[in-house]
Amino acid sequence: MGEQVSRQPAGWARSTAFLPKKLTRDPMAKQADLDKILEALDATKTLPGLQDIIDSICSVFGIDHAMYHWVDSAGDHYYFGTYSDAWTEQYQTKNYTRIDPVVAGCYQRFHPVDWKRLDWSSKPARDFLKDALAHGVGNQGYSIPIRGPNGQFALFSVSHNCDDETWERFTEEHSRDLILMGHYFNRKALEFEPDRAPDHAQPLSPREIDALTLLAIGYSRAQVAKTLSISEHTLRVYIESARFKLGALNTTHAIARAISCGIIIV
Repeated sequence: MGEQVSRQPAGWARSTAFLPKKLTRDPMAKQADLDKILEALDATKTLPGLQDIIDSICSVFGIDHAMYHWVDSAGDHYYFGTYSDAWTEQYQTKNYTRIDPVVAGCYQRFHPVDWKRLDWSSKPARDFLKDALAHGVGNQGYSIPIRGPNGQFALFSVSHNCDDETWERFTEEHSRDLILMGHYFNRKALEFEPDRAPDHAQPLSPREIDALTLLAIGYSRAQVAKTLSISEHTLRVYIESARFKLGALNTTHAIARAISCGIIIV
């Protein structure tokens, strides 16, 4: 901020100190703001520009904190986020990377991680959690692990103070948006990595472009297959082929890369 454990540490999300907050906004307004965030990421030319953009994510999604942490292929760390300076300093001073269940859990996974599902059973983890809560990190969190070339690793995380039910609704509704933003941040950060070789993606076929475009604008797989007059099995072949060519970890990552490269326009 492991393997999964069934019990949560006392006070994790049930404490009366944390009252639920509404994490809802008009969907069309939120989509417009999300589009602006992605456009700003495409346009930024400096690392400090990433901090300016991440600040806006909290207001767009109505959350307390957002954070992007990038470890480049040389092992250098970069952090952009809304946590307090006191917590950032405390985290570095105590070298919390060694015991942070979020970091450990995300290193072992490729898919998004809800912090509650990580292993907080050890005393160091419980002490870390207590310190994080005292510094206002939030009792709920969601992290997207991202892997790049030559050992590059990144985390895009959001956190908030609310109850379990509110947070579950939020992550179910916005998981795709968060994954998309995480990969956009990472792609932009890679552009700033020294001595990085340019990407050489294989060109996508017209059918692969059509499939990703329709998925990007919100069609379900069944709707895409019907629109393209193909079976869902054939659609999966197109999607997997596009994912491989783009070097993407999953379909959402493939869409993010295709958009950021200008291959598809939505």
